[in-house]
Amino acid sequence: MEINWVILSSAGSLMAVPSILKDGLALPAIASPLFIISHPPLVIEQCKAGIIGSFPALNARPASQLDDWLAEITETLDAYNKANPEKPAAPFAVNQIVHKSNDRLEHDVEMCVKYKVPIVITSLGARPELNDAIHSYGGITLHDIINNRFAHKAIEKGADGLVAVAAGAGGHAGTLSPMALIQEIREWFDGPLLLSGAIATGDAVLAAQAMGADMGYIGSAFIATNEARAVDSYKEMIASSSADDIIYSNLFTGVHGNYLKGSIEAAGMDPGDLPVSDPSKMSFGSDTSKAWKDIWGSGQGVGAVKEVVPTAELVARLAREYQAAKARIAAL
Repeated sequence: MEINWVILSSAGSLMAVPSILKDGLALPAIASPLFIISHPPLVIEQCKAGIIGSFPALNARPASQLDDWLAEITETLDAYNKANPEKPAAPFAVNQIVHKSNDRLEHDVEMCVKYKVPIVITSLGARPELNDAIHSYGGITLHDIINNRFAHKAIEKGADGLVAVAAGAGGHAGTLSPMALIQEIREWFDGPLLLSGAIATGDAVLAAQAMGADMGYIGSAFIATNEARAVDSYKEMIASSSADDIIYSNLFTGVHGNYLKGSIEAAGMDPGDLPVSDPSKMSFGSDTSKAWKDIWGSGQGVGAVKEVVPTAELVARLAREYQAAKARIAAL
């Protein structure tokens, strides 16, 4: 059954989510792009299960592999849709790191244009020319932001929507309360707005909508899936950790982010006494994976993750929880 994701903002005005972000979805959410971990098998299963799957372009290494990945995802989903016209797969998204140290950006954007990637998520910089390139074939762009100032800049430079990365999100995360961040953005922006930050249940997706977001943005829970490209010990640590096991630091990339305490300890460092990195030396180029190979990103929502499961099973659970939460609210 298709659900119409049209909700009321706190101001009471209707906000219609573009069809590409709602048609046929089992849940109003995007599976966030997980550095190193997201790859075609995970993205394809996310889309088949009815949630928008995504991956960072930089996960395809060398750069030439991105062509192969996009061909695999596009062709596999096309074939699936032809075989299942009554329940087609959700669209997919590619994340582009728009930082000056990313020497692949031009190539990777060209690949997105070649395959007409439906949704492009941009991070760490907003460029009008990138948005124009994606718009040229009808795609949409969403931009990661951690505060209202960056949100204004992203929309001014042509982004179609925003991903509000609030406190508790995995990887590079902000420090603002999701309630404060969403409220400030909704004072002036009525376009597509997603919320990232400790969302690992269907209840949390509905809570994000109640605050004024259109959709949830779910990351860490998908690390503990069979299809995720993570080592077993990483998946098991996700399933056995809680919010108290998350450390916020800028040591590893120059940008503050959330990481699993156990992985920091395993690397021989004291999670309680980490030095501060020089932000001017942050890098997101070809060697970025070195910072994440042994230091594992995770959000504060991992307490809801209890075991490693197939992606389809996780999405089905999230969808059940979402519908149950809606029923509870309706009964109040």
